[in-house]
Amino acid sequence: MTLYDEIGTTYSAVRRPDPRVAARITAAIGDAATVVNVGAGAGSYEPPRTLLAVEPSAVMIAQRPPGAAPAVRARAEALPLADDVADAAMAILTVHHWSDLPAGIAEMRRVARRRVVILTWDQEVTRDYWFLAEYLPEGVALDEGRTPSIAELGRMLGGARVEAVPVPHDCADGFGAAYWRRPGAYLDPVAQSGMSVFGQLGPEIVRPALDRLAADLKSGRWHERHRDLLGLEEYDAGYRLLVADL
Repeated sequence: MTLYDEIGTTYSAVRRPDPRVAARITAAIGDAATVVNVGAGAGSYEPPRTLLAVEPSAVMIAQRPPGAAPAVRARAEALPLADDVADAAMAILTVHHWSDLPAGIAEMRRVARRRVVILTWDQEVTRDYWFLAEYLPEGVALDEGRTPSIAELGRMLGGARVEAVPVPHDCADGFGAAYWRRPGAYLDPVAQSGMSVFGQLGPEIVRPALDRLAADLKSGRWHERHRDLLGLEEYDAGYRLLVADL
């Protein structure tokens, strides 16, 4: 997770919580009175009733807002907490970075009394997202190797209900598919800094992909190919909430 010590310096500015996504996460957490946030980053989507945030990157912890829950540098695979310490454990867009996914899921189940909530994406859907499929297929290959399937996660959780989380066209949170209707944003270095895929693939792969996108935007080819997207208010890019009641 030292990756985020290198690329995470702008996360608090670029990865602002979107209220519509937040509402879905809040509903999934439900009436849990205490929550542990695993892979907490800079604190996006962290409910006020968070007991502890767990995050391995000091750079990310330093960006947590004043008044946020206490944070500890640790990994999902070894949570420094007692059994059944909180009503719920949550993990938001983080499980693809864990080095030992089964261990991390087991730890979440250990520290949570009632519920585990995970936001991730369904690679079966996301691999067809236009930016990856048409411009950055190397990102698809990267995600194939690091992203667990929804079925696999469900088994590790001992069963879970799965909810789609569509992305609003003006999503405030700059995660990977946030700009599905705003393709020019992918050319912005600040926006790029909020997506780990760019830091992991490197400029020798990313730069030609962005050059192709810029050319297609200038010529109008992108808008011709994706005119069906331009009238949509939200889009299913594969993001999924898994909610497991223990």
